[in-house]
Amino acid sequence: MSTLRHGDRGQAVRTLQQRLNLHGARLNPDGDFGDATESAVRDYQRKVGLVIDGIAGSKTAQALAGADCSNLLQHNLLLSAAARLGVELAVIMAVNEVESQGSGFLDNGKPKILFERHIMYRQLGTPRLPGDDPAELKAHADQLAAEQPNLVNPESGGYAGGTAEHQRLANARLIDDRCALESASWGGFQVMGYHAERLGYASVTDFADRMARDENEQFEAFVRFIEADPGLLRSLKGKKWAAFAKAYNGPNFARNLYDIKLERAYQRHAEGCPIPEAS
Repeated sequence: MSTLRHGDRGQAVRTLQQRLNLHGARLNPDGDFGDATESAVRDYQRKVGLVIDGIAGSKTAQALAGADCSNLLQHNLLLSAAARLGVELAVIMAVNEVESQGSGFLDNGKPKILFERHIMYRQLGTPRLPGDDPAELKAHADQLAAEQPNLVNPESGGYAGGTAEHQRLANARLIDDRCALESASWGGFQVMGYHAERLGYASVTDFADRMARDENEQFEAFVRFIEADPGLLRSLKGKKWAAFAKAYNGPNFARNLYDIKLERAYQRHAEGCPIPEAS
């Protein structure tokens, strides 16, 4: 089912209205996604605990179809994150909508990941103990790069996408488990594993295990990531979308219009979203 929102028309909207009616709504199934349908979507999302955005995406469709949604992001976590970070709920709603990539899991139930071979190369060459020899570590990383360039490489690339990224990660873990887990970005918000201990996780293994549990854990990692970066948090509080997008998505953020998408999403969510009270 495609994502449906206010203003859409057609058979897909009519089907949505009929499904909402099965869950207590009293809509005229006319195929017009107007105010009443948006309100019904919000009511249903509130009822099942999903993010209350009035948009009928894949998660709302899954819930309406009777799927187990216990691993999906819950709205109450967005509320607590807004208070925790001291920002408007609409800001959190916007960032979640734009940055979460829709879902934190693949169809097979594994968390979304992207294995970064250039980070693997860097991590293998990083001294960790007082006796580590940087030159020796680099030589080892260079040797692995020559033997397995798809897994260890000074240059980024080699992406396979989807479930195949888990196979790349599994192969990299045979080389060095810790470095491999640190070299993948995890979940809907694609937080890199090498941030794990800085974000308060016991280890990168603990972090990876949590990212595989549910979207709520993935969102928690994202909130910790913002908390740990004063500049990022300042940009978010000031709604400086370009600065936030550059810090979070990198210098090419404008190519994907992240700042514009964030601004537009914020404006959509701002009406009716309360500002959390200061603690």
